[in-house]
Amino acid sequence: MTDVASETPRVLTDEAILARFLGAKRPPPGSQLLGFRMLRVSQADREVEVAFEASEQLTNPMRQIQGGYLCAMLDECMSVACMVASGMTSVAPTVEMKTSFFRPALPGPIVGVGRVVRWGKTIAFTEGELRDAEGRTLARATGTAMPTPFTRYKG
Repeated sequence: MTDVASETPRVLTDEAILARFLGAKRPPPGSQLLGFRMLRVSQADREVEVAFEASEQLTNPMRQIQGGYLCAMLDECMSVACMVASGMTSVAPTVEMKTSFFRPALPGPIVGVGRVVRWGKTIAFTEGELRDAEGRTLARATGTAMPTPFTRYKG
């Protein structure tokens, strides 16, 4: 006898995906370093909203968040948006990314939004934006990613 439920792909709700991120027992070390916390998920809009807690450890000699860490935050937003757009069935390694910086980011809370503009069989186009606690735009990025079925690394 076949279990029909196991043959039918399970569709996750936005709430279930958010709960999965919030309840992760072992978040990736890079996400932890950036102070990543998921705030909102919208599969319909292929968009996520993320909070980062930018620590002093991420600053440059001017006590501003170093640009490479802001790029990592943007990459995280856009990559997670790809996972959400796929219904949590795929990851999407970044192939290329362009970042524009608008103002210095200081240690403290940063909010990021990532979205998938177009999802194809072999390529996804993404956008991301970071804002400070006052809502001012810090940086924006566009990216190209390669949708890849999700498998756990066993190395």
